Amino acid sequence: MTTGCVTGRFQPVHDQHLELIGIALAECDHVIVAVTNPDPDARHEESTSAHRHTPAANPFTYYERSRLLTAALAGAGWAGRTTVVPFDLTRPAVWAAYVPPDARQYVRAYDGWERQKAAALEAGGYRVTVLRGDPAAKRSATDVRALLASGAQWRDAVPAGVAPLLAELLAATPMATRR
Repeated sequence: MTTGCVTGRFQPVHDQHLELIGIALAECDHVIVAVTNPDPDARHEESTSAHRHTPAANPFTYYERSRLLTAALAGAGWAGRTTVVPFDLTRPAVWAAYVPPDARQYVRAYDGWERQKAAALEAGGYRVTVLRGDPAAKRSATDVRALLASGAQWRDAVPAGVAPLLAELLAATPMATRR
């Protein structure tokens, strides 16, 4: 069995995340969806990504993101071929406890941060497939969070299977208090 892996913060999961998971699934039997910044202690400032460590860029807990991903993967028909795990990028020594060393990492590189992440994963012993991303076509989770915070039409910005659960989470804890 071949195993792939897609890493990301998924704050929240959106259609381009699912697109990348689909690419990995087209080449692998099983794909691990590895959630980075799984807890506040895993957040560290990175020179190539000024925002990824900030509370505003991490409004959803690991548990909430796991639920959202599970809904997205089920909605795409991939529940049986995927596993969601936490993955602290700041602790390479424990990566193999969550993602087997023979898993192929799939990274779509839009900018310096993704290239830095791909290099770190490769230095950690993983085989890495880097897919070039078009910055002009990138869907940004930052933009999705802005829609969520403004109350604008956000449902089209996330996979259909995610929208009901995301609405439930936001009703319980609005974006304005998720910092």
